[in-house]
Amino acid sequence: MKEGEVVLDLGSGAGLDCFLSAAKVGPWGKVIGLDMTREMLAKAEATRKELGLNNVEFRTGEMEKMPVESASVDVIISNCVINLSPEKEKVFQEAYRVLKPGGRMMVSDMVLEKELPPEVKNDPLAWASCIAGAVMEKEYLGMMEKAGFRDIQVLSRTPRKQVVSAKIRAVKKP
Repeated sequence: MKEGEVVLDLGSGAGLDCFLSAAKVGPWGKVIGLDMTREMLAKAEATRKELGLNNVEFRTGEMEKMPVESASVDVIISNCVINLSPEKEKVFQEAYRVLKPGGRMMVSDMVLEKELPPEVKNDPLAWASCIAGAVMEKEYLGMMEKAGFRDIQVLSRTPRKQVVSAKIRAVKKP
């Protein structure tokens, strides 16, 4: 992130990543936190006010239909949230739509190295712990590419029980 950039955090929750990003983009930059849970957004807004941050705002909405103008964001970040969406392709299409040409997306998410057994895929606890919603890594990266992203790179991989936590970077072509 650079000073003056606009950052969008998908699934911002209580806003921690937004507050960290606000320091990086400075007073001329802007950070938008997007979350669908009003309770978490209320916590985030209370903390924003407490910290006196004027370059952060929070919006209620879903990743599959982002309440963000087209080509208005420099950087999208997300921490283990996209795998929770049953419509990941829409999330990547929306991400591509809201990014400016040359914009970047950096996500940390769960992907699979091998298919999950049906009992795990259908387990509500596995969904809640970000496992059951994960798809094969190749499929995940393919959805990003289909949405238009280029220079897609898996920067790191950390194996977990049945999934891999991957840090992935992608760029919207200029």
